[in-house]
Amino acid sequence: MAGSSSSPPVPPLGKYLASTDKKVRDKAIKNLSVFLSDSKDALPPPEMARLWKGIFYCFWMSDKPLIQQALATELAELVLTITSTPAALSFLSGFWETMVREWNGMDRFRLDKYYMLVRRFVNAAFRLLMRAGWDKTACDQYNTILTREGGPLCPSDIKVPTSLTYHLSDVYIEELDKAVASFDSSPSVPPAPLDTLLSPFLILAAQTSSGVTYKRIKTALLDPLLSALPSSTNSDGPPQAKRIRLESKDPESYPNLIANACMSPEDHGQMDGLMLRKKLLRRIFEVASESSTRGSNRRRMYEIWKDAGDGNYDDDSD
Repeated sequence: MAGSSSSPPVPPLGKYLASTDKKVRDKAIKNLSVFLSDSKDALPPPEMARLWKGIFYCFWMSDKPLIQQALATELAELVLTITSTPAALSFLSGFWETMVREWNGMDRFRLDKYYMLVRRFVNAAFRLLMRAGWDKTACDQYNTILTREGGPLCPSDIKVPTSLTYHLSDVYIEELDKAVASFDSSPSVPPAPLDTLLSPFLILAAQTSSGVTYKRIKTALLDPLLSALPSSTNSDGPPQAKRIRLESKDPESYPNLIANACMSPEDHGQMDGLMLRKKLLRRIFEVASESSTRGSNRRRMYEIWKDAGDGNYDDDSD
């Protein structure tokens, strides 16, 4: 994603973004927004790294809750000011690389505001992908950003802060639902492809060596999503206790996503909740069966499939 020789020169914004003077920082953000909206190519990696160092410390310097909230929103919206999807993804790549690199250097007093910033960028990333019509290439590129070495969902990179991974698990589906709601009136946007969007978490759940990380993905992401999807009742005897819990759903959970989702682009249109749940469980089973899945995680993922399934698959005995 390197910038071409025709790209406009990058303004020297870094030192202004990190200024102790709020007025200087505010002006730098406005200039950055103009620059990004005029850019058609991704910045070269060294320049992107310098830019993101400045943005990181710009947010670091914000010290009041309302100012922090407004700035977090303004920074995340920069993603959508970039008209080129590859260039916007490069900007997102710079964000995640910076978060992973700088996260452990934050003190506990600043951590909450960076949690908020991450939430805003998760939402902006979904809206970017929706703007691109959930283009498979764009979605795959974003998944690579999340899962490659240095990405927040990389299964093998021990440098990734676990609290960042946990926070992503906590907010991912909620922000996806909000993003879908923001495009609800646009008939040109196809349904959200859950197979693609959940892939980074399913891979991490399968390959992580941490039982705590696996549990967080299950309890914060997979269980709530499965619980929000309708399931058929097993008529052969009383349902198991675990199934009772999963069928006690909050009908308001992720309503926008559930009404506008499919499992993959090949499904050609949105899918009803019951079929979506069945296909999601099938996908969990398939990932559990892959050779790269750790043995302990394979057993746990099979348990999700067995406990949450409706018992009407042709190959339940697998």
